[in-house]
Amino acid sequence: MKYVVPVSGGRLSPHFGHCENFAFFDVEEQSRKITGKESVPSPAHQPGLLPAWLAEKGASVVIVGGMGPRAVDLFQQHGIDVVLGSLESDPEQAVLSHLKGDLATGDNVCDHEAG
Repeated sequence: MKYVVPVSGGRLSPHFGHCENFAFFDVEEQSRKITGKESVPSPAHQPGLLPAWLAEKGASVVIVGGMGPRAVDLFQQHGIDVVLGSLESDPEQAVLSHLKGDLATGDNVCDHEAG
């Protein structure tokens, strides 16, 4: 299973589509442990590009601070689960907390409206 977190300045990026890079975490489902990690530069922002791009890279779950409803729908269409409103700013800790079932979440910080 592969988790993806948008990162800017080494921290979870509040704006998914405009992050500097993506932190990819390989997770062993049975043990719920991270078995590998990689940082990949973000492609140029284009509406609708990231769900397909991340699906091609094997993403299973994205953990984000915020994301517009259209983007959430596109990720789900590509079989990628979206965890919204992460309050954890450390990308690896966000994944570990989600795996333990105790990731603190708040409001979706994205200001994009449906439409």
